[in-house]
Amino acid sequence: MKVLILAGGYGSRLAEETHNKPKPMIEIGDKPILWHIMKTYSHYGFNEFIILLGYKGQMIKEYFTNYSIYNSEITVNLSEGTTEIHKKSKEPWIITLLDTGINTMTGGRIKKAKQFIKNDTFMLTYGDGVCDLNINNLVKYHYTNKSTVTLTAVQPKGRFGTLDIQSNLVSSFIEKPLSDGTWINGGFMVCEPETIDLIDTDESVFEEYPLQNLAKNKLLGAYRHYGFWQCMDTLRDKSLLEKLWNEGNAPWKVW
Repeated sequence: MKVLILAGGYGSRLAEETHNKPKPMIEIGDKPILWHIMKTYSHYGFNEFIILLGYKGQMIKEYFTNYSIYNSEITVNLSEGTTEIHKKSKEPWIITLLDTGINTMTGGRIKKAKQFIKNDTFMLTYGDGVCDLNINNLVKYHYTNKSTVTLTAVQPKGRFGTLDIQSNLVSSFIEKPLSDGTWINGGFMVCEPETIDLIDTDESVFEEYPLQNLAKNKLLGAYRHYGFWQCMDTLRDKSLLEKLWNEGNAPWKVW
């Protein structure tokens, strides 16, 4: 089963970092968040990726083209023009890097991958979120539930603590609780091939007509994930993920 990763947006809310690189290439520790996402899928045996490129996509192409050099010790002989790679870093990944256009919307990017998906069930996620999800359990749920698309539903933590006030006194305080009890689409989706037929043009937003149509027809499944999930939408989010990683307390590191 191939894994599609949406990696083409501008990431404007993280402009401090994305003015010179695409959001999926922003690092947690010394590796791009895209690498962290791929390592999670790979841990569960999913090693074929289609990365849907857009904004500054050439940087993602360069990273994977030179992956062995970036992740290994090397000796460069300038007089002979040779490079020797020591202890080559390897991953069992087959990666298709697909240019989908700078201004193409999410649905349009997915549709451009149809020739590579053919008639197979496929995975789909965003290139800016990490999770400690058991992906094999997600897949089993998808097939049991017989939905056209199954998304991973998550409850993100709120930004601020909440107060319970009784008679002008604070009776309880909860530091950054789960948000108001609502569930959101955390990505990590499993999709049947006919999903792509719901997408019309480059301007199609996957989260609008395609998913809304499936929901209306009771074909959109939700796998509730109660564990860790965090997107990297702002500099605050990046700092949190960096802190967890550097302290050796990153819940998404299942490999």
